Amino acid sequence: MRRVDPSRSAGAQSAAMVPGIEDVARVAGVSTATVSRALRGLPNVNALTRARVREVAAELGYVASPSAVSLASGRTRTIGLISPRIRRWFFANVIEGAERTLRERGFDVLLYTFNADLPSSRAAVDPEVLRRRVDGVLVVGLPLAPEEMDALRALGQPLVCIGWGGYGQVTVRLDDRGTAEAATQHLIALGHTRIAHITGAPEDIAPWSPPVERAGGYRAAMTEAGLPVDPALEAHGNFDVAGGRAATRDLLDRAPDVTAIFAASDEMAMGAILALRDAGRRVPEDVSVIGIDGHDLGELVGLTTMAQPADEQGAAAAQIVLDMIAGAAPPPELVYPTVLVERGSTGPAPSAPRAVD
Repeated sequence: MRRVDPSRSAGAQSAAMVPGIEDVARVAGVSTATVSRALRGLPNVNALTRARVREVAAELGYVASPSAVSLASGRTRTIGLISPRIRRWFFANVIEGAERTLRERGFDVLLYTFNADLPSSRAAVDPEVLRRRVDGVLVVGLPLAPEEMDALRALGQPLVCIGWGGYGQVTVRLDDRGTAEAATQHLIALGHTRIAHITGAPEDIAPWSPPVERAGGYRAAMTEAGLPVDPALEAHGNFDVAGGRAATRDLLDRAPDVTAIFAASDEMAMGAILALRDAGRRVPEDVSVIGIDGHDLGELVGLTTMAQPADEQGAAAAQIVLDMIAGAAPPPELVYPTVLVERGSTGPAPSAPRAVD
């Protein structure tokens, strides 16, 4: 991402100390236009002149400014990255993976973020802030309305969605439904029948979105096992620790006989563990808990999880958008599996229901 080093002020280096294209042209005995063509690898420069210009540029330490290269090529060498948040585990890891890949290839990242904690009232994505400033766009974990997607496509730049897609857009994502089914099946295999599910926010109803797909996978696994799908066993946790904690308290009030909780993210699962401890419930002796992500703190709290490579997804999406800029045809979708990581938060269902005070 773009960063400014305040120690390198305008006065730190005088123009006289920094060689310019005119200096290269004077020493090489050619015009500045020839220097520009030679260093950019353009035609109409003979091999001897090209070699001479490059040799002089190297001797003088001349480096063409990125802005000059951008103007000449029509490229900004910048990728716009739209994300509703940056501090949560998934978003932070995806952004880090994407930025690392882009930086290694000489591209900068222009981050466009905003408060999306209240999806129903958030401002619409405005693609005009990206126009003529980026060569491609990555959208991280943000379900978009059809008109927002159309507006982004109207930029005429390669567009890749991460963690959510739809509308036929190029997408890098997790196998959300399969992951949720596997997490629920893990609990069922341990003998649990009263399994609760903590999902995202009530507003998370967009098709193809992770909360919708994960809730669908949970219900499918319950149905396949012949277990009832009880709305009283589903709660909204807003994909954070505080939300998971509050949701678990509500679940225990409505269904005190619950013996297992599948949370759609590790952060909500951590909140669930806190709420269970608040209520005097032992994990996993009384209630088992499983999440999705592979959060860095999962091992510390002994959380069983369905681990996903979020940074790899960011890196893959960045590479796809670069390939699209170069003219390559992208895959319509790149789907990542997850791996069950068993720790101490899941165990066999209790042989008898725990007495409820």
